[in-house]
Amino acid sequence: MKDILKLDMLVNTLENEHELDKNSLAELLECKDVPILYTAADRVRKKFVGDDVYLRGLIEFSNFCCRTCFYCGLRAANSGIKRYRMEPGEVIECAANAVKYGLKTIVLQSGEDKFFTVNDLCKIVDKIKDMGTAVTLSVGELSRNDYTALKHAGADRYLLRIETSNEKLYESLHPRMSYKNRVRCLYDLKELGYETGTGCLIGLPGQTPEMLAEDLLFFKKIDADMIGMGPFIPCKGTPLEYEAEGNVETVLKMMALARLLMPDINMPVTTALGVKADDGYRKGLGCGANVIMPNMGIDDYKKLYAIYPGKGDKVETLENQINVIKCLISKEGRVVGKHFGGRIRTVKI
Repeated sequence: MKDILKLDMLVNTLENEHELDKNSLAELLECKDVPILYTAADRVRKKFVGDDVYLRGLIEFSNFCCRTCFYCGLRAANSGIKRYRMEPGEVIECAANAVKYGLKTIVLQSGEDKFFTVNDLCKIVDKIKDMGTAVTLSVGELSRNDYTALKHAGADRYLLRIETSNEKLYESLHPRMSYKNRVRCLYDLKELGYETGTGCLIGLPGQTPEMLAEDLLFFKKIDADMIGMGPFIPCKGTPLEYEAEGNVETVLKMMALARLLMPDINMPVTTALGVKADDGYRKGLGCGANVIMPNMGIDDYKKLYAIYPGKGDKVETLENQINVIKCLISKEGRVVGKHFGGRIRTVKI
């Protein structure tokens, strides 16, 4: 009874004050009886961002990557996958198809592929903006000048996941990469006026509940506009292929806590959660999510963007994919957002 009362108190504090210290967040992450946490997050979601679920059309235009991150199937050292790059015209065509289905945001994502110059990306962004959509980019670490050029070309949002805000763990998983530079990129993006997204992998080897709590506080500190979180899924051809996978329940707790701490952010149900959990998209929507990103790329490439096992295994027609998502949203008592779905600030930080 005492533990239940404490849980109620902590969740009530989060719901009403949107603040909690690291130790209390870690305690909630370790708690097994959490329906109260999920229902509180759903209430806060409804109050601050409403019932709209925004569909962002994802186009994964290259699986080449110069990085060697230990968890990712696209790492440069993985010789076991077939590489591809889409032509600019293919990217534009996929974006046009997404617009035909009523999607208001196009998300351009790739490995860190230096084949595409910033000028190339600017031209693609410019053409997609002419379609009357918002554009999100997720192409990794760039210089401030490059981020500036892409912003001037019309990019609205940028997704750069930190994966872990623990500097030691980060650098142990990202050879020849700098934690400080990653954080520098996030602050540059914020200062340049991007809606800035980040997020973390949950269940990484060596990760603790305290580290995950620190991730949440890091997201709040940098005032992230969008948070994407999913379970770590071991991938063949990586140094972590034999490690244990992340726990889905912990992902759902992290989503709920993120919504309670940052009530007006956008939060997607990640594809990784959809892959690893039965009814993953439904569960994510019940824990505070308000974004789903259907894959609008070319079918032949979807399976090749193999950042983890299971991604792209089920290739559906675009029409069927969109209809299934819309049906799910309707069954959950939600509606498809009709606008760009940018963050609307309702809470002062």
